[in-house]
Amino acid sequence: MKKDCSTTVEGPRTGHLVIIGGKENRKSDMVILERFVALAGGPDANIFVLTAASDKHDEMWSLYENAFTSLGVRQVTTSNIKNREDACGEAIAARISEADGIFMTGGDQKRLMALIGGTRIDHAMHSALRQRGACIGGTSAGASAMSEHMLFNGSNDLLPQKGSVHLGAGLGLVRRVIIDQHFSERQRLGRLLSAVAQNPYLLGAGIDENTALIVRPGQSIEVIGDGAVTLIDGREMLSNFTEVKNSETLELADVRLHLLPAGVSYDLASFTQEPDKDETTVPLSPGLGDAIAAVTSWCGLYRESTEQKTAGESL
Repeated sequence: MKKDCSTTVEGPRTGHLVIIGGKENRKSDMVILERFVALAGGPDANIFVLTAASDKHDEMWSLYENAFTSLGVRQVTTSNIKNREDACGEAIAARISEADGIFMTGGDQKRLMALIGGTRIDHAMHSALRQRGACIGGTSAGASAMSEHMLFNGSNDLLPQKGSVHLGAGLGLVRRVIIDQHFSERQRLGRLLSAVAQNPYLLGAGIDENTALIVRPGQSIEVIGDGAVTLIDGREMLSNFTEVKNSETLELADVRLHLLPAGVSYDLASFTQEPDKDETTVPLSPGLGDAIAAVTSWCGLYRESTEQKTAGESL
């Protein structure tokens, strides 16, 4: 039965990121994929499914072609990217740069970056986000690859340990956030704490399955789905990371942890405005406001506009 996903975002489209913790519902009650379609422009949106993280292109394509068409999308396409020569091709890059929605499937984030990192496809996604206000989604491996510092390997020890995680270069759609997926289901708090201890400047974002963190650059975040997003802020953290040996349990003090369940949304305007006694909402706390500012303000779209402004002022 085809579902009509006719709800679209009113007004000029601005780029969004839909960062999914994996195992989003693809057959019924597709809240996350339905929102992705709406942010991309609704049933008339041109959606490109990027399966490069997986070595099972046909299987992944079939899953998402069926899901998006059941949501009423009339134009959904893909391409089987087997090597970097494919990823550097002008034809595929042009299709991606013209897409209203680009969706990266799960698989292996190392494989994804090895195939597309630094290629025309990589640049086309940034161009679509910045210049056309496209919506970029990613699930599981596709979610982890959105960050500039990508978590690609790590143990699932319950306690944080030195040297237990490894970071590599990601796509840089989010710059100051390390993204981990399948978070609660695979008990990954320890490994995300390990990553933040190794890089206290970076925030950790752990996203549960069938849960999405929606980022509107420079403006807001929203959590939808079934689970929660865990934000870890270690910028004021004290640790013994430099003193202990590899594989030793870390001592971490003054780590800030924010648990954001599905259904919540935060706008940066509420962080800068004074409380309104007539409203039921109150401004963000300074700690949460700072964390959300870091998540939203370092996306590719915001970075591009900031760099252009800076360049203009320096002339």
